[in-house]
Amino acid sequence: MQKLIVDGGKRLNGTIRIHGAKNSVLPVLAATLLTNGQSIIHNCPHLSDVDCSVRILKNLGCKVKHVNSSVTVDSSNSDGFEIPDAMMREMRSSIVFLGAIIARHGQARISFPGGCELGPRPIDLHLDSLRQLGVIIEEDHGFLHCKSNGRLNGAKITLSFPSVGATENILLAACTAKGDTMILNAAREPEISDLADFLNACGAKIHGAGGGTILINGVQKLRPSEYTVIPDRIAAATFLAAAAATQGHLILQDVIPAHLSPVIPVFEDAGCEIDIRGREISIIAPRRLQSFKTVRTMPYPGFPTDAQAPVMAASTIADGTSIFIETIFENRFKHAAELMRMGAHIKIEGRVAVVEGNNRRLWGVPVEAADLRGAAALVIAGLAAEGTTEITGLQYLDRGYERLEDLLSGVGASIKRKNIEEDIKK
Repeated sequence: MQKLIVDGGKRLNGTIRIHGAKNSVLPVLAATLLTNGQSIIHNCPHLSDVDCSVRILKNLGCKVKHVNSSVTVDSSNSDGFEIPDAMMREMRSSIVFLGAIIARHGQARISFPGGCELGPRPIDLHLDSLRQLGVIIEEDHGFLHCKSNGRLNGAKITLSFPSVGATENILLAACTAKGDTMILNAAREPEISDLADFLNACGAKIHGAGGGTILINGVQKLRPSEYTVIPDRIAAATFLAAAAATQGHLILQDVIPAHLSPVIPVFEDAGCEIDIRGREISIIAPRRLQSFKTVRTMPYPGFPTDAQAPVMAASTIADGTSIFIETIFENRFKHAAELMRMGAHIKIEGRVAVVEGNNRRLWGVPVEAADLRGAAALVIAGLAAEGTTEITGLQYLDRGYERLEDLLSGVGASIKRKNIEEDIKK
């Protein structure tokens, strides 16, 4: 096991290049199953979730290489249709392979996915949508047995909630189905558009991705393609929060500012100076960070739930009261308890967290991450705290951030990774 040791009180100053979007890479890698050939995906970060996706593809019979930031997938000889339970438990995003496997092989056998425990995230929308496309699904003691009688059939599917994962599974399953498929109340996240762009580059006919209605004209087959995924908007938001918490000045490179349009005004309201030039964003934080007022998470183009925890960490030392309303997941305030151990003043009532900053101070203590974005929040709090913060639970952090400690060290942070076994031996 490992831990991060953060000596706080250092002002961040410098330039950080944003890596590829985790939430784009995973469904795009699943989509390579449909191409029956060699696809090359660029801007793939080295994350544990990406590593898990690579293992799943190999288990399904693909040849996969991850060199630098490019992943090459040869799905020519893919003959597997089952994902082992251990791999499914590693990450919830593994469910996105379901639509691709069924479209490729006409059958699939998987268990229910694992990952961060953020409260109920039912996959009913995924399964109901696939059933409408003609998939026969049977549940047996935690396993799903899925099959289709030949090619799937297009359908008109209305989602009761704009689920990103369900929208992705429909895209993957429907792009080679017979006839047309229409998705109503589709997820609008940039990662949905990215997946559609890759599928279209492979010969799919998808229209309207990024909007609430998506039309898929089914094609007979897809061809391999070379593609570069978009930058990670959540990683960018995390670094914006780190700069805000440390009175810092950061320049973020290789970003798409439009994808951060729900986030940027929140930092401006807190007194940060934001400058956008092409694919760069500069943030200069004030000496006294103002409160973030009210932050309500919503499906895109609203404020992203994944950015809630990092911003909350910055708000703990802001001058005033910040209110966070979590509308996506029921259990996404786990980081609050650890922030309170560091001196933060947070009151939680259901899905509402009230943070009394009032220019409070944080101090370094041992803390443990319970999920991915909560881990990032603890790092940010450690950067702003007095003294030394030791953070464990790094298996969550490594799911979504590539070399986070190296990037932060490069802009002035005092942060290093250490094996816990070394302390035990001493």
